[in-house]
Amino acid sequence: MNADSLDGRLLFAIPKKGRLHEKCLELLSGADIQFRRHHRLDVCLVKNHNIALVFLPASDIPSFVGKGDVDLGITGQDVILEAQMESHVAEVLKLGFGKCALQIQVPEAGPIKSVEDLAGKRVVTSFEVLAGQYFGAVDDRLHLAQDSRTKIEYVGGSVEAACALGLADGIVDLVESGDTMRAAGLHAIATVLQTEAVLIKSSTPKHPALEPLIKLITSRIAGVVAAGRYVICEYNVLRARLPAATAITPGRRAPTVSPLEDEDWVAVSSMVEKNKVADVMDQLVTIGAEDILIFNLDNCRV
Repeated sequence: MNADSLDGRLLFAIPKKGRLHEKCLELLSGADIQFRRHHRLDVCLVKNHNIALVFLPASDIPSFVGKGDVDLGITGQDVILEAQMESHVAEVLKLGFGKCALQIQVPEAGPIKSVEDLAGKRVVTSFEVLAGQYFGAVDDRLHLAQDSRTKIEYVGGSVEAACALGLADGIVDLVESGDTMRAAGLHAIATVLQTEAVLIKSSTPKHPALEPLIKLITSRIAGVVAAGRYVICEYNVLRARLPAATAITPGRRAPTVSPLEDEDWVAVSSMVEKNKVADVMDQLVTIGAEDILIFNLDNCRV
C-alpha cells in the first residue's frame, strides 16, 4: 500500500486497541463496512466503499481529525477534552458504548471525604489537563496560593495503585463498573465528567467532496446504534383497549395497528426501548394484551 492508494478516499480513524476497539469493529460490521486488516498494518482499504480505515491510539484521534489529517474518527468524549480539541472537532453522533465516568477517588478508610479535603494535596492521573482544570477551579475557590495548590502528577497506567504505594492522596481516573477501584480500597468523592464514545469529524473539513460519503456512513452507523437501543414489540389487544395499549407502546412516531379476522381485536407493532421491555410487557399483560412477542433489530433507519 502506498500514498496513491489512499488518494481521494475518506480516511476513518478507529482506536487500534483498548476499551473502544472491539465495539468499533462490531459497529463497522453492522454498517457493512467491509475490510481485511493485514497483520501489524494500521491502514487498510475498505472493499465496498471509497474509504480507508486508519487504526490509531484513541488519544491521537482528536488531533488527527481536528487538523483534517483524517476525515472521520471514533474516540471518547474525555479524550477530546483532554487533547483540548473540542473547538476543532464536531461531534456527529453519540455511539452509546464506552460509557464511563471520570471520577476523583480516594482511600475509603482514609481521612479525605470531599474534594475540599483533597485540595492542596497530591493527585495522580492520566488526565493531566482535565484534572488540572478541575482542581485549578477548586484551588481558586479555596484561595490556595502557589505552594499550597493541588499537585497534579501524571502516570500512564495502573493509576489506582498510586494511593496504596504512597504516591498520591487521591487519583482522577475513568471508572466503568467501579470494581477495580473497590478492589484497590478506593471510593469516589466527585465526578469530573460523564463520557462515552462519539463519532467526530473536523470542524473545518479539508475534503468537501467527501461530505456525501460522510453522511452515508453516519446514517449507517446511526442505524446500528438505534438497532441496539430498540426492539420491535408485537401483540394482540381488544380494540376497546387500544388507547391504553398505545399509551404504553407509542413507538417513535406512532404504532402500526392492523385489523384481525376477529373485528373486536387488533394487532399492534411498535418500537420499544430495549431497557424498558420487561416493564412494557408487564403493563401490556395488565390491560389484557395477548401473544406479546419481542424481536431484536439487526439494523434500521430511524
